Amino acid sequence: MQLPTRAVAATVLIEVVRMSGLPIRPDTPYVGEVVAHWVGNEAAEALTLIETLPGSQQHRCGFSPGWGIRAYEDSLDLVLFEAAFCFRCHEVQMHGTAVPPALSTQFFDADASPARTLLALFRETAP
Repeated sequence: MQLPTRAVAATVLIEVVRMSGLPIRPDTPYVGEVVAHWVGNEAAEALTLIETLPGSQQHRCGFSPGWGIRAYEDSLDLVLFEAAFCFRCHEVQMHGTAVPPALSTQFFDADASPARTLLALFRETAP
C-alpha cells in the first residue's frame, strides 16, 4: 500500500480510531472514538506495516470501515492524513492535506500476514 511519503516522514503521532460511521462530507474526519495513541517507534512501525500491505482487488461490501488512523505532525494541530480500513472489502480510503487523489482509494489483501498483524494491533487497542 502506498502512503503519502512526506506525510509519513513528518508523522510524530497516530491516533487509532474505532470507526462508527463515514464522514458527512469528504473534507470532514471519519466518525469514531479515538482508542489509542501511537508515538515514536510504535507509530513508525505501524506506518511501515501499513506500507507493506500487499495490493488486492476490490471485494464488494459497501465500504464499512472498522478501524482507522489519523497521522499528525509535531504541532499536533494538523492532521496530515486519515486512513480508514475495511477488512471485509479490502479497501482503504484516505484523505487529508497530504493525500494526492491517486492515493485516496486503495485495495489491500486483508488475508495477508501484514494485514492480520495490523488488525491484531487495532484490536489490542480496543477498550
